[in-house]
Amino acid sequence: MFAEIPSYIPWVLTAVALCLVFAQGLMLGRQNRQLKATLKDRCDTLGRELHATASGSMGVGQRLVVCERQLHELRSTIDEMRQNDPLRISYDEASRLVDLGADIDDLMNTCGISRPEAELVSALRKRQAA
Repeated sequence: MFAEIPSYIPWVLTAVALCLVFAQGLMLGRQNRQLKATLKDRCDTLGRELHATASGSMGVGQRLVVCERQLHELRSTIDEMRQNDPLRISYDEASRLVDLGADIDDLMNTCGISRPEAELVSALRKRQAA
């Protein structure tokens, strides 16, 4: 029924199987190299984007620090101007004099303000006291 299998057939089948395994190894190696190259490209791209983002963030941070410093300087300048404002000092002095009982003519002469200003300061202080 069955003819005898020649003795070289197992060797041929083994050789074919080894060739197929070798070919598959070559294909997997090539695929592995392609995946590595793709991964490297993506990592490089992400690295550049991260660097750009970090640089931008640092630039914004530095600008924010400069703005905060300028804001602090402006606040200091405004506070100085308020403290050294001769009109403010005159009005503060006029308010104090009204509290002490000075009349409008005294306010005009002592503080160097006009009659309407003296009347306004006097009316405001009296209203606040009431």
